[in-house]
Amino acid sequence: MRRTIDDSDVLAQNNGDLQSHTEVIQANDGLDPPCLLILGCRGIPAAHGGFETFAERLALFLVSRGWKVGVYCQREVPKIDHRVSVETWRGIELIQVEVASKGPQATLEFDAYSVLDAARREGVCLVLGYNGAIFLPYLRLRGRRVVTNMDGIEWKRPKWSWPVQAWFWINEWIAAWTSHRLIADHPQIANHLATRRPRRAIATIAYGGDPVPFADPAPLANMGLTPDGYLVSIARIEPDNNILTMVEAFSRRRRECKFVVLGSFILGNRYHEAVLAAASEEVIFPGAIYDPTTVRSLRYYARAYLHGHTVGGTNPSLVEALWAGSVVVAHDNLFNRHTAGEDQIYFSDNFSCESAIELILSDDDRVTRARRAARVRAEQNFSWDIVLHAYEQECLTLIGKRQF
Repeated sequence: MRRTIDDSDVLAQNNGDLQSHTEVIQANDGLDPPCLLILGCRGIPAAHGGFETFAERLALFLVSRGWKVGVYCQREVPKIDHRVSVETWRGIELIQVEVASKGPQATLEFDAYSVLDAARREGVCLVLGYNGAIFLPYLRLRGRRVVTNMDGIEWKRPKWSWPVQAWFWINEWIAAWTSHRLIADHPQIANHLATRRPRRAIATIAYGGDPVPFADPAPLANMGLTPDGYLVSIARIEPDNNILTMVEAFSRRRRECKFVVLGSFILGNRYHEAVLAAASEEVIFPGAIYDPTTVRSLRYYARAYLHGHTVGGTNPSLVEALWAGSVVVAHDNLFNRHTAGEDQIYFSDNFSCESAIELILSDDDRVTRARRAARVRAEQNFSWDIVLHAYEQECLTLIGKRQF
């Protein structure tokens, strides 16, 4: 999923404090403003997924509060011209790293050169994910302060072969012991990390989202949809996201309702072919949609948002569904229940998924209660303001500064 955020409100709120904040820093210690380097995402402006959206929000927030912020951005090119170059966007240094390879090799190449460059710069290093943690010891050797968002338990995903799972498992341990601080976005992730490091090294900070008081209905008409006349799933088409389970449950009989399944399908992928074969004529596969206006409209006007994820922490797409006031029909596990709360609807298999679908299609009162509860849950637990201030405090603590 990718989403671009309009940060004008955040900047307007904080710009008035920028000058005084910077002056407080200088008055307190006579040093330059604090610096942060963000590694591990593909870059900003956000165009790929949850980490990119978070990096954009955090960078804009901190710049508005007097920080110097650099974000490493992966630039895929046919030939290396300038391995590392710097551009400025909205007060943020975009540190462009050119890579000429593709796929996983490109990611490792990007991670390696990002670390090499970050080791020569001043500032706290915030690493998003641990897939390239094998390079992090170099940052420690060069005296950098490292805080890592440990994301989900990637090595447990069944889609990976055992060599890939082993790679992720090793990198998880490296990140856990190389980083000064570990960030978990969910209590269950924190519990898992506590098997690697003492709890005093771990902070739990959730993912954030924005209220969706209204959405443009025009994208629905372009897809032949009507408000409240469809269900929606927004996820990668993978076994641990239970896409096949949800499609089979929906397709067991005629619903007089559409099921919109967003996501890319690959020819020859057996799981993808099974999902397509199981679908009734009421299931729509529009592909992967990245336009934020369209995705926002699909969430806002859906009868329900179906979320089959089984591995991970606080899922960004689920948080965004709550902010949109969506009814959530989710796989029943500790990750999803903690995020969505007890007022939403859960399933554990094909048959309970069908029962959940039938409930939300037939019970308007239940839908109304769940929608109201979704917004309350989002406001209480997933405010960007709370999340971003918590990250700032973690970084300030690492460099020995206090919160302003």
